Amino acid sequence: MTRDEIRNAFVADLTAVAPDIEPSALRDGDHLQDDLGLDSMDFLNLVSALHKRFGLPIPEADYAKLATPAMAVTYLDQALSG
Repeated sequence: MTRDEIRNAFVADLTAVAPDIEPSALRDGDHLQDDLGLDSMDFLNLVSALHKRFGLPIPEADYAKLATPAMAVTYLDQALSG
């Protein structure tokens, strides 16, 4: 899976959890909670959706690695490659 495919999947799951986020306005450095306003439950729903989509365990200790779209894509790319 390419990084672009991972990013597209991430954005799809993000906008499913937070439909008020406009995908075309989403920047790689936007912080999901501070900039985009996801609350803790939205974030947990996103983690759950990513887990289902990619079949990867995402331990709570790694949640900070999903703080921005760019960080999340890097994390998922590394997890899928490893």
